[in-house]
Amino acid sequence: MNSPVLPSNPSPEHWRVDAGTDSVAVLDIPGLNGRARVFDVDATLLVNVPADAEGAWLELTVEFDGQRQWHRRIPAHNPGQTDGLDYHQRLRLEAEQGVRVRAVAKFKGAQVRQLLLEAREDV
Repeated sequence: MNSPVLPSNPSPEHWRVDAGTDSVAVLDIPGLNGRARVFDVDATLLVNVPADAEGAWLELTVEFDGQRQWHRRIPAHNPGQTDGLDYHQRLRLEAEQGVRVRAVAKFKGAQVRQLLLEAREDV
C-alpha cells in the first residue's frame, strides 16, 4: 500500500483575507496531515475619521474558533485622517488541526477603510 509523501521542506503557508470596508473578516485555515504548524496571526482595522468626529470610537474583536481572544474599543483620534487598531498573536496548530479566525469591527462616527486578517506560517 502506498502512502502519501510529504515534502521535507514545504513552502510556508500564507493565508490572507481583505474584507475591505466590510465589518467582518473570516479566515479559515484547514488542518494539514502530518505536521504541526505555527502561525503569526495579524488583524488590522483602519478607519476614516471625519473632521467633525466628536464622540467617535472604533472597536476590534478577534476570535479563534468562536472563542474571543482579544477585544479593544478606543476613542477615534486624528479627526480628518485615519485611525486604527492592530492585533498580533502566535498560534500553534497541531497536525490535522484547523482554525477559523474571525475579526469583527464596530464603530461610531467613523467608517471602515480596511479590515485585514493575515496568518503567516513561521518555519
